[in-house]
Amino acid sequence: MAVIREPEAAGPEIGVATAPAVRHGRSIETAHSSGLSNEGPPLMIHLAAALLLAAASAGNQSADSRIVLTFETGARTGSVMVALFDSAAAFDGAAGRPLASTVVSASGPVVAVFENLPAGEYAVKAFHDVNGDGEMNTNPFGMPVEPYAFSNNAVGNMGPARWERARFVVSGDTAQTLTLR
Repeated sequence: MAVIREPEAAGPEIGVATAPAVRHGRSIETAHSSGLSNEGPPLMIHLAAALLLAAASAGNQSADSRIVLTFETGARTGSVMVALFDSAAAFDGAAGRPLASTVVSASGPVVAVFENLPAGEYAVKAFHDVNGDGEMNTNPFGMPVEPYAFSNNAVGNMGPARWERARFVVSGDTAQTLTLR
């Protein structure tokens, strides 16, 4: 789940999403609430809890990358909806969901930030919800009528851009400027 932080009043509109720290398919919250108690368990349970917390901490320490996306928009109405993906299956719609998402007002400079990400490959889908209805509007043939963009400013061939064109490697702070068309 993404955690959205409200931007400061004096600056541009910025959407910030914090990706969940995951280690071996379990979130840190799951590791901390695994039911292990400090009230009377044998020493082996204490050691198991310590190892579990250490593994969760190690996973969190490697999640220090962030992605900063700046969007060029043609209109200053509505919002820009941004989804971050960490797998081809989720990005291409075969299986899965976005890793994180955020919504940023288009009334000023549009910047989306995804923080606490582990190093890896990511891709972004975004669209400018110009009329503010929360949906990407299409014509009767299914073609988008609101501006959209993919990471790397990738374009699709007879459809949306594919993972291979939109993916990028993150191993520290990464920035991209995307043009919504």
